[in-house]
Amino acid sequence: MTESVMSPPKRTVGPVQWVRRNLFNTWYNTLLTVVIGYLLVTSVGPLLNWLFLDANFIGDSPEACVGEGACWVFINQRLNFFIYGFYPGDEQWRVNIMFALLAICIVPQFIEGFPARRWLGLFAVSGLPIVGYFLISGGWFGLETVPTHKWGGLMLTLILAYVGILASLPIGIVLALGRRSDMPIIRGICVVFIEVWRAVPLITVLFMASVMLPLFLPEGMNFEKLLRALIGITLWQSAYMAEVVRGGLQAIPRGQYEAASALGLGYWRKMGLIVLPQALKLVIPGIVNTFIALFKDTTLVLIIGLFDILGTVQSTVTDPAWQNVAIEGYVFVAFCFWVFCFGMSRYSQNLERKLDTGHRT
Repeated sequence: MTESVMSPPKRTVGPVQWVRRNLFNTWYNTLLTVVIGYLLVTSVGPLLNWLFLDANFIGDSPEACVGEGACWVFINQRLNFFIYGFYPGDEQWRVNIMFALLAICIVPQFIEGFPARRWLGLFAVSGLPIVGYFLISGGWFGLETVPTHKWGGLMLTLILAYVGILASLPIGIVLALGRRSDMPIIRGICVVFIEVWRAVPLITVLFMASVMLPLFLPEGMNFEKLLRALIGITLWQSAYMAEVVRGGLQAIPRGQYEAASALGLGYWRKMGLIVLPQALKLVIPGIVNTFIALFKDTTLVLIIGLFDILGTVQSTVTDPAWQNVAIEGYVFVAFCFWVFCFGMSRYSQNLERKLDTGHRT
């Protein structure tokens, strides 16, 4: 005998009931809803007018910007500089190829069931940096050499963030394992490294890498400014990554270590096959949060003379030919950062759901 399924009363479902239950269920929620609604009504309209309705999109000079809306003509005219910096125009096709390869490797990671998805991800962390080095820097296979001081814009921001992320994660894992090691010397070295680098602001690290490091090198030996910045960012970020990974290692029950030892697994097989996969899964939000922070911190390279996307915008808004376009420039930078940071956040959420196997007691 089957039971008839009855629908819930109409007063308990629907948009009206949802609004009443979530927005007007108490007097203070009602007050907050009214205040926020008023702010949205009075601010969203003028903001949309400034961004789109009254904005200027077409033109090739400051004279094309009329009215009270945003002057997107400025962004359109300087977009090439914002993306490539001082990279030679005849060689920008090499950067475009790298952008395309990056998109081919990254975008499929958001599509469940995409063919060759795993191989594209593996190429993104192994082969893509090598291809990018030979393609962007040049000097190989008949390509013209482009010195790093001409790199800039969004291209430089992605290079700093991508290299920093790929290099800091494995170094951070090794440091986290070393900090939990039973060997006092290794544990002490890792503890000192982590605590020293975490106690120093990134802006100081960049300044030391750019100005002070060459003073300690042997005569005739010198690294390019970009390479020094990459080394400083990687070492600084790896110390933070080590603490994130260590938190995951401490969250693994002691029984997992004992079970792996009972199976006769050595230290590295126990960590690589049993402990680390579980620990990294637990700290995915912390790892991605550290990556997002690193991506935003790349703007600090401006203090050592490297023009990332924020640096190119700041150097352009002071042009006397363009008046009062600073807001448009910073909105453009904010939008670029939001796209990449939001993408990393969404991917981490998808990865968490995919790896969520629950916890059995």
